[in-house]
Amino acid sequence: MGGKQYTETYFSPESYRELDIRYDSEQQALWCYMRHSSRPCCTPELFAETLHVQHAVEQYVLHDSEKNNCDRLRFFVIASQAPGIFNVGGDLDLLLKLVRANDREGLYNYAKSSIDALYTGYHLPVTTISLVQGDAFGGGFEGALVSRVLIAERQVQMGLPETLFNFFPGMGAYSLLARKIGQARAEQMILSGRTYTAPELHEMGVVDILAETGEGEKAVGAYIRKQSRANNSFQAIHKVRQIIHPLQYDELLQVAKVWLDAALRLSERDLRVMERIAQSQEKLVVFQTPAEVKQLA
Repeated sequence: MGGKQYTETYFSPESYRELDIRYDSEQQALWCYMRHSSRPCCTPELFAETLHVQHAVEQYVLHDSEKNNCDRLRFFVIASQAPGIFNVGGDLDLLLKLVRANDREGLYNYAKSSIDALYTGYHLPVTTISLVQGDAFGGGFEGALVSRVLIAERQVQMGLPETLFNFFPGMGAYSLLARKIGQARAEQMILSGRTYTAPELHEMGVVDILAETGEGEKAVGAYIRKQSRANNSFQAIHKVRQIIHPLQYDELLQVAKVWLDAALRLSERDLRVMERIAQSQEKLVVFQTPAEVKQLA
């Protein structure tokens, strides 16, 4: 089945507003680019479309396995079309409205939509790759961490700034980082609120492959060729990882409930800082240091 027939059979690329879907038959990879039609952040629309694509991947792999041909789709790559931006995090404009309205149900629905996409993405029956060519913060960074392989270009900066407005990242950051670099280092990273460079994160073990600026897609191709030569080994190691450190849906949901309670305890001062950062999302501006955020309070 060629790329065009594949996409027409399992989903229609033109039906997506937040995502641009491309199938590469030579790589046996589905490339999923975030378009960021409104703001480059984690909107409910982005969650819904991402989950839809993930389910399409599951259905396709199941269809292939029934025909004893599991190699037609082996890789799922998530990237961004926005220059210099992967994803700047949670939909702060929406979250501000929900917190100020004391809308617990609305906050819960937002959190559940996020972890539904995260959990499904983490357990996809293909090798998932995050290609980060622009900055990733908060929920955007969490989204990049979901993949089995995180490839980042050298100029990229990533971090979890939520503690700078007295909050914390509750959509998988702790769970994913603890499994990758250990619980103590994960807590240190989350509580610092600081921005890290891609080389720093590579040294820490968060970024798996460090690519030179502008060479991210080339790095993805090189990784795909490497795994394809030893696919049995790679798949076995992944299964072992899942056995040793399984990620359960209930764990993500319980953390999200802690996040929800913390959201409803935010003070007006905290919300004013969040509001300023929400305004920066509209302008595609990301604050790089804690000092810059503190100046907003």
